[in-house]
Amino acid sequence: MTYELSETPEAARGGATPTRHGPRPRWNKVPEVTLYFWIIKVLCTTVGETAADLLNEKAGLGLTGVSVVMSVLLAAVLVVQFRTAAYRAGVYWLAVVLISVVGTLISDNLTDNMGVPLETSTTVFAILLAVVFVVWYRREHTLSIHSIDTTSREAYYWLAVLFTFALGTAAGDLVSERMNLGYWLSAVLFALAIAAVAIAHFALGLDAVWSFWIAYILTRPLGASIGDYLSQPTGDGGLGLGTVVTSALFLAVILGLVVFLSKTRKDVAEPDGAAHQVA
Repeated sequence: MTYELSETPEAARGGATPTRHGPRPRWNKVPEVTLYFWIIKVLCTTVGETAADLLNEKAGLGLTGVSVVMSVLLAAVLVVQFRTAAYRAGVYWLAVVLISVVGTLISDNLTDNMGVPLETSTTVFAILLAVVFVVWYRREHTLSIHSIDTTSREAYYWLAVLFTFALGTAAGDLVSERMNLGYWLSAVLFALAIAAVAIAHFALGLDAVWSFWIAYILTRPLGASIGDYLSQPTGDGGLGLGTVVTSALFLAVILGLVVFLSKTRKDVAEPDGAAHQVA
């Protein structure tokens, strides 16, 4: 598993050297960015869209009531996530699924209940996300997801994730409405945008941190477009599977992948070598 060596207060001041046992490892609390990561991320965003619609339609609590219930569930799972000593696939991805639903509901509440224009909500979420990044960097001197190994960094990370989902929802709805592309073409558009970010990173040297967060934002409208295409009626341009079938299908795939990763640990970075491990 990925870790960084923490310093004692004396070592941080450039004074004493580490003890004979060496510095303490600080375990990363988030998964490595692999192909599995991006697949599950897109699946989670799809579930966030369809599950939010499903709960709003079937729960009988109204949009606000559903938002409160899901926010409480998210808070409970995040408490468990913060209490874990290291990355745990089941807890982490459950938090992502719930934060995807909550991020969607926040945006929907602003648009549907409060009448906030999508242009305004998109701008506000972009500003809030930028503020989180600025404060995060000023306090921690890094935005890297390879060093989410303290409570403060983890708090910044999850706050950024929440705003990426809310921003992706608002921006995706704005683009879809303005361009009137339909669900399938919208998905292609956002997939091409993610491919452009990948090319900019691997071929043109775009910074890895910014490449990650830009792609992370874009996966939200990509997943939402896929979810809408599968779940919405054929008369509206979808396949007509419905929110129940679509949500259940994607949750089953997510569960299968998370169980696989929990057993194989393919998304967990191991130490560089046994020689570097602390005795």
